[in-house]
Amino acid sequence: MTHNQSGLTPLISEVLADPDRAHSDVFRRMLQAGLQARSTLKRRRGSGPAVTSAPPERTTRRNGTGISRSTVPRICAEIDEAVHDFLHRRIDHTWFPHLVLGATYLDVRHRGRVVSEALVVATSVSSDGRREILGMALGDAQTTDFWTEFLRDLPDRRLKVASDADPLGVTLVTPDAHAGLKAAVKAILPGAGWQRCRDHFARTATQKIGSAPSKPVNAPISTTFAQTTSETVLAQYKAVTDSLRSPFPQIAAMLETAEPDRTGFAPSPCEHWQKVWSNNPIERLNREIKRRADVVQIFPDRDSVTRLIAALLQEQHEEWSYGERRYLSDTSTRTLTHTLHDHALQAHQTALKAA
Repeated sequence: MTHNQSGLTPLISEVLADPDRAHSDVFRRMLQAGLQARSTLKRRRGSGPAVTSAPPERTTRRNGTGISRSTVPRICAEIDEAVHDFLHRRIDHTWFPHLVLGATYLDVRHRGRVVSEALVVATSVSSDGRREILGMALGDAQTTDFWTEFLRDLPDRRLKVASDADPLGVTLVTPDAHAGLKAAVKAILPGAGWQRCRDHFARTATQKIGSAPSKPVNAPISTTFAQTTSETVLAQYKAVTDSLRSPFPQIAAMLETAEPDRTGFAPSPCEHWQKVWSNNPIERLNREIKRRADVVQIFPDRDSVTRLIAALLQEQHEEWSYGERRYLSDTSTRTLTHTLHDHALQAHQTALKAA
């Protein structure tokens, strides 16, 4: 205790003993409350070790929460049941044209050591324009086998996959940048297109040629996304690729190779383009997951990851489902439906002529 603190107590006591020294009754009550708070703080500091060493049931009752030791497992069991139902629910109540996949890493204690586990999440936009959480999984690494197992669970739960006979299914996948994912999408969702995230490609270009030279490169590349029709998107993409062949042949080669993946958004209605040409929405969701996970720091086991993160995702899912704002408008989703049927009809007619 400092000298100022030791001299403060008798001064306050003296003022309380002689009311004439106080300017008002309010001042007296404030001083009295200050003494009581200081006394309470001292008692709490003194009881710290006793509270820490007390059994959990006694501790929770002493802290006034009323949560007994037997209540915690019961609450966890209820949460586990709820998130299990959420993660294994059928998803055939509508069809989902756009699928967005992302991943992040969490520290989990496994077999006596702390390991970094891959947490993958699938979100989508339904035919009525609302976003939904479709699934979540935890694995050792983002291998092709892991992604394949995760994606296979979606059709098993009745996710519609686009086909020549029925084009109303997953038509476009916007993934995170992971090597094993593309092969898994081709295997499980053969009728879906692939849209490489525009921001990931820009970062890759910057890494290839450096920060300063990347500015005159990324500027013309971004003009591809300023078009208003699918025809002008493809024409501008080719024009930009040709303009970069001489000054930046490496980037031009990357653009040429990645053209189908970079322009996968073009067949969709232009109102959808900004929503599907990057996976920024799921990255925002991943940041929220990491924010919650940073509080835990190290999860004690995999079950605890599923319990916390799936509960968070379920809450977000319900917010999207019952919110007033739609992610895509009714008009644009109807346009997409007509576009898909027209493309399917044209493909069928072309196949008949070829036969």
